[in-house]
Amino acid sequence: MVMMTSSKQTPLYDLHRQLGAKMTTFAGYQMPVQYKNGIIHEHLHCRSQAGFFDISHMGQCRILGEGAPQALEKLTPGGIVDLKCGTQKYTVLTNADGGVIDDIIVTRIESGLSLIVNAGCKDKDFAYLRSQLPTDCVFKELAELALFALQGPTAAAVLAKFAPQTGELKFMQACTTKIAGTVCDISRSGYTGEDGFEISLPQADAERIARLLLAEDGVEPIGLGARDTLRLEAGLCLYGHELNESITPIEAGLQWIFKKGHSDFPGAEKILAQRQNGAERVRVGLLVDGRIPVRDGCEIVHQDQPIGTVTSGSFSPSLNRPVAMALLERRFAELGTELSALVRNSAISVTVTSLPFVPHRYLRR
Repeated sequence: MVMMTSSKQTPLYDLHRQLGAKMTTFAGYQMPVQYKNGIIHEHLHCRSQAGFFDISHMGQCRILGEGAPQALEKLTPGGIVDLKCGTQKYTVLTNADGGVIDDIIVTRIESGLSLIVNAGCKDKDFAYLRSQLPTDCVFKELAELALFALQGPTAAAVLAKFAPQTGELKFMQACTTKIAGTVCDISRSGYTGEDGFEISLPQADAERIARLLLAEDGVEPIGLGARDTLRLEAGLCLYGHELNESITPIEAGLQWIFKKGHSDFPGAEKILAQRQNGAERVRVGLLVDGRIPVRDGCEIVHQDQPIGTVTSGSFSPSLNRPVAMALLERRFAELGTELSALVRNSAISVTVTSLPFVPHRYLRR
């Protein structure tokens, strides 16, 4: 007899059900895929107003101690030691072969560093960090916290009603403030390409604060389905697709995360050689002809020869057409190159295009 392990629930599980969410298991959690109005509606609502996302399945932790930035610097392509208190950086944990253990968000706080890691990677990430950190650093998992995202062009106005300090934040800045009496750590960041915020708060207050935000005009709940199409349009990597243990940060197009001159991190020899000479394969955007979506795993061919694989693909509600990202041999990655994707043994025409598909609207000032 096979024992079935039950999936976990976020603090908003009951609220999701009340809101009519279609639930699925993702990274071991019961999560909303979509609500009553569907993925396309949710996607376009986030692009035009404000979307509320429950992302409490993500992993949150802290590395405490004066040496925390230096310790994490040695596990990433760098720039952690340059962070000022209240600023953030997107980076990756690399392995000895140059692949990516996970992509993470790091925030400098007074006591050290605060990290957000991917839900499906948090167990291995936490074990890895515990094994690699020096004795003068303290690792602390924050399992008692929930995490929300409020994204879209009206998100800032909504949040400013409850936490005026957030209006002063620029993209990738963070602060500690209160929403309706609850202490929250809030950053101006997100995974949609829109201006927006991520809000870390105690699980005990999660449903109350969620209901408060959802009661505001123009705020609607958004599920994982639209979260994925939004990040795809924004040309953002998803771990397990554009990133994994065998894809390097250079192949994934993340040259911009590197600190110049930093070479003391796992896999540096291979990664820095690729950075200097170019990788043999690179991540690209693809515009798909017709209406049939090209999904991850589809083979990309040129004159019947395999030259790459789709890593993510879906219908783009903003562009009203299918789009995709793929890892291609570098010689076929020039903008405008016409190729084919094999979908159920049929060849679908695709064209290499620049990323993102939809311009980012981060508030950089």
